Amino acid sequence: MAHRARLIRGMEEISLTAWPSLQTVCYDGWLLRFAGGYTRRANSVSPIYDSTRPLDEKITHCERLYYGRSLPTIFKMTEAACPADLDAVLEARDYQADAHTSVQTVELAQVDFAHAGKLTFSTQPTDDWLEAFCRLNTTDPARIPLMRHMLANIIPAVTYAALVREGEIAAVGLAVADGTYVSLFDLVVDARWRGQGLGQALVLGLLQWGQAHGAQAGYLQVMLNNAPALRLYEKIGFREVYHYWYRVKQAPA
Repeated sequence: MAHRARLIRGMEEISLTAWPSLQTVCYDGWLLRFAGGYTRRANSVSPIYDSTRPLDEKITHCERLYYGRSLPTIFKMTEAACPADLDAVLEARDYQADAHTSVQTVELAQVDFAHAGKLTFSTQPTDDWLEAFCRLNTTDPARIPLMRHMLANIIPAVTYAALVREGEIAAVGLAVADGTYVSLFDLVVDARWRGQGLGQALVLGLLQWGQAHGAQAGYLQVMLNNAPALRLYEKIGFREVYHYWYRVKQAPA
């Protein structure tokens, strides 16, 4: 159990590094992250280290900080969350479970790269990449300045990849190479091109980029209700290591 907890904590640290927030508060073993409300993982509490203060006191303190910024209070939960009874206590305080997600890895030496796509790579999020990302995800383009600010905080090697079809960006994703892992994020294919192998081409192309940057394994996160993505990643060779979920409580009216 202790070994598994260390494994989960280590992989959570990879995720925290690869997807930075704008501000982080360290509070008795918990990391409270803030990024103007953009993405849950960058605006949530990561309870991944040993905790010593009274639990109700700590939760109330977190609520005060998030509600004070007009944000819901969100905890990113795993089976290794500290303390062990945190999930049950949050549930008792009317925190709702949401977005159950599988964390998966694959050994790059075992991957068949025959169907890797010819991607366009950039070390910076270009205007075209950001506009395509917002279009494909139906994200408000007004978020772009905040996205730029967050992405500029990524310290390890990073690439922003696009797959073009008929003169238009049809798929995008980003990858972060940090030590032995390459982490994949924000993978999306235009609905008009789905079912034609673009997702596989995108993922394999990003994994290949990671391998060229020293990675030995790929890492990604996929929601458990996304059946097509789960099938694709299983086909490539990804296997679940653990899963996480969020506990969410909205700010009082």
